[in-house]
Amino acid sequence: MSATVSQPERRLGMLTTDEIAAISKADALVLQPIGATEQHGPHLPCLTDALIAQAAAERAVAQLPVDANVWLLPPLWYGKSTEHLGRPGTVSMSAQTLVSVCLDLGRSLAASGFRKLAFVNGHGGQPALLDMVARDIRYDTGLQVFPLMVSRLGLPEDVVSSDAGFGIHAGEVETSVMMALEPSTVRSDRLPVDGADVAKLFADCEHLTLEGAIPTAWLTDDLSESGVIGDARGANAELGERVLRHWSARLAVALTEMAAFEFPRTR
Repeated sequence: MSATVSQPERRLGMLTTDEIAAISKADALVLQPIGATEQHGPHLPCLTDALIAQAAAERAVAQLPVDANVWLLPPLWYGKSTEHLGRPGTVSMSAQTLVSVCLDLGRSLAASGFRKLAFVNGHGGQPALLDMVARDIRYDTGLQVFPLMVSRLGLPEDVVSSDAGFGIHAGEVETSVMMALEPSTVRSDRLPVDGADVAKLFADCEHLTLEGAIPTAWLTDDLSESGVIGDARGANAELGERVLRHWSARLAVALTEMAAFEFPRTR
C-alpha cells in the first residue's frame, strides 16, 4: 500500500487513480455494501436495508488494524425487491439487471488489478442471487468473491428476539437497529401489529417454512397489510446498538479471514 494514502481513509472512491494503482493487490479486499430501496412499513425509511449494510461494513472496517488492506466502495442503494413491488417507495431492479450490475462490478475491479470482492448485503430478497453471481464473477474474472448477509451474522448470545424466525422485514431487530443508527428516521408512533401474525400461517406445518430448508415463495401482499413481516413493538435503540456491535465485530473477523484466504489452486 502506498505511503501517500491516508490510512484511515478506506473509501476507495475518494482516492485518486494513482493512489488506487499503488495499492498492493495481492491481499486487497474490496467491499461492496448492497441493500435496497423498498417499503419498510409505515415506520421505517425505504433505504433501511442499504443503510444497515453500509453501517455494518463501515463499522467493521473501523475495527481493523490501521494497515489492513480492505477498501469500501459506495453502497448500491437498489436491489431486487420484487416481493415489495406495487407498494409506494419500492424501486426494484430485475434479477437480470442486478446480475449484470454485479458482473460489471467484478469485471471492473479485476481490470483494476483487484483479486478479492465481498458483497455486504442488507436485503433478504437477494442472498440466493448474490450467491449465484459470486460464482459467475469467480469464473469470469478469477476474483475470489465472498457474498454475505449481515443479518445472518446472528444475534448476541443473550438476545432473544420476540419475533425470531418470522421477523424478517421491519420487525423488532431491524427496527431496533434503525433506532440506534438513524433514530430520526423511525416513526415510533406508527408501529403496526398485523405483521406479527405470520407464524400462524405455518403453525401446523412440519416442514414448510417462510424462509428455511423448505421455503415458500411469497410476496408481501401474501403476508401483511402494513408491509411489515414481524413485530416491531418491542424495538429499542439499546437492543439495536448491541446488535450492530455484534454484527460489525463478527464481520471484522470475517474480513480478516477473507483477506488472508487463498485457494490452494488459483485460476
